[in-house]
Amino acid sequence: MIKVILAGNYPDGTFESLRALLPEDAFNLSAVGSQQDYDAMTDAEIMILRIFKAPEEVIRRNARLKMILRWGAGFDSVDIKAAGSRGILVTNTPGANANAVSELAVLLMLAVGRKLLCHAESLKSGMWSKNTFLNSSFCLNNKRVGIIGGGNIGRQVSDKVQSFGATVQYYDVFRLPSATEQAHNMTFVPLETLLETSDIISLHIPLLESTRHIIGAAEIQRMKHGAIIINTARGGLIDDHALAEAVQYGRLAGAGLDVVEDEPLPGDHVLLKDPNIIVTPHVAGGTADIGDIIIPMLVKDILSFAAGKEPAHVVNREYLA
Repeated sequence: MIKVILAGNYPDGTFESLRALLPEDAFNLSAVGSQQDYDAMTDAEIMILRIFKAPEEVIRRNARLKMILRWGAGFDSVDIKAAGSRGILVTNTPGANANAVSELAVLLMLAVGRKLLCHAESLKSGMWSKNTFLNSSFCLNNKRVGIIGGGNIGRQVSDKVQSFGATVQYYDVFRLPSATEQAHNMTFVPLETLLETSDIISLHIPLLESTRHIIGAAEIQRMKHGAIIINTARGGLIDDHALAEAVQYGRLAGAGLDVVEDEPLPGDHVLLKDPNIIVTPHVAGGTADIGDIIIPMLVKDILSFAAGKEPAHVVNREYLA
């Protein structure tokens, strides 16, 4: 009997759906919802993780651990090297939340561009702001959107913004095949060109040492005056303090952030003081129906592992002992 722990907070019905798909005679499924209980856990053989992190000490503490599955595409919350050195597989669910994340990215573009939060705050203070922001509100139509990261999410953002009349250019360290570029009407440009010529920049890359602060003070200075920046990928890709300062002094028109460097943000954080910056609490990939896509992917990988086969979505092959 393999001990499977569902660790973290999940949409209603997740546990029941997993229980129905994992044979009860082979898998002992249980849930851990609090950080305290997670920190005390020592008997996991397979862990499904959302919200909670798996640094080396967590991996070491669960001596029988054989597999860690991430709910979502990102896996920077797991020490994949430490896991690999112990022969522990780490998997993710790539593309499962791409539609949800791309939707929020476009929503933030529209909300920042049309001064949604500015209007809401003005109305709450008793000011009818019909004409207040007229000269600083903009449509997506005819704008140039620069996408950093041409993966599944970036491509879906490209498709969506073009339906609003925008054109798309992108940068990625691995350029897409020409057929893929043509299928999504995405033009490859160097990062410097993207920064200098995009009206809106949207980030869709992982957080690595090479990508930390890929948008810092120097990069912001290269951006078009009045540009908008969107981050639904990972906190740390942007120097948040440099960003806040640039918006405050009018260098940038605004920003839409689902991820920030210091999560969770305190209520008095500088990012929350400017109505031209919209912050959401890391919810891009979290919807009630996302499990319909993710759960079958998790189950398929677990069953493959139990059958002695390599799961489809292993992300730490290079570190496996």
